[in-house]
Amino acid sequence: MRFAWRAVGCVVLAAGMVAGCKQSSNSAPAAPGAAAGELKTFPIRGKVISVDAVKGSIVFSHEAVPGFMDAMTMTYKLKDPGIASELHPGDLITAKLLVRKVGDDYDDAMLDQIVVTAQARPDYKPAMQYHVPQAGDAVPDFKLLNEKGRTIHLAEFKGRVLLLTFIYTRCPLADYCPRMNKNFAQIDQALAADKGLYAKTHLLSISFDPKFDTPTILKSYGGIYTGGRQETFAHWDFAAPPENELPAIESFFDVGVTQGDAGTLTHSLSTALIGKDGKVLAWYPTNEWQPAEVLAAMKSAAAA
Repeated sequence: MRFAWRAVGCVVLAAGMVAGCKQSSNSAPAAPGAAAGELKTFPIRGKVISVDAVKGSIVFSHEAVPGFMDAMTMTYKLKDPGIASELHPGDLITAKLLVRKVGDDYDDAMLDQIVVTAQARPDYKPAMQYHVPQAGDAVPDFKLLNEKGRTIHLAEFKGRVLLLTFIYTRCPLADYCPRMNKNFAQIDQALAADKGLYAKTHLLSISFDPKFDTPTILKSYGGIYTGGRQETFAHWDFAAPPENELPAIESFFDVGVTQGDAGTLTHSLSTALIGKDGKVLAWYPTNEWQPAEVLAAMKSAAAA
């Protein structure tokens, strides 16, 4: 989708999860072949006119976007196409409009962070209810199979500060799973500099692709970020839940996952800091968090 809007003076003018569901990241890496350019985001609100679940798009009648465009009705792609199945004609929504500024034009418009503020079908219940982690929430004792082929439980990390995130090994987007792994690697290296602090903390990367991400795959993949073939994974586990328990852990940590092309998965991001008592301390639903800020939070929690 290409927009031919031009800047006039200092203002750009037009020429003429989902409550109870899921949230997606507010970063929108360009798809292969998409135009490069600076990513711009604008808040937008209005009514869903129609939904195309196959194409992952909606016809959207929205209010004016201050400083950007007038009120209008048009088709928008959804950043997470899977959300289309959770929207209905007549739903009132708010969202983030993502566009890429290329010269004087705006390309690749799509909607992200969609929240239904009023449902056209109040009796509608989505296939999966998503929980947004809040500070103080007790984390269920989910079980996982780690890179050593050993079943681990989240409860076994009580007494330590646990930082966990969600990834899958085939993720092709540098700003998603690889970025989470690099952030974790920085934190792991910083914690290793203090033996006492290292003993009071642990890192965990959870795959939501258990069918493909076997212990062997996870061990090879994890070694890329943790130190190679000699890595013992004593401080940082890579693990996946059993397939039948995957929906529960995705739901609790608000991880939305839908099937993409060629084995890829379209997914949201979720990183959580868990205290020594097994309760959520902080939740980071995007890729914008910085290792330094999370490291500081871990040090504070470990000292408490």
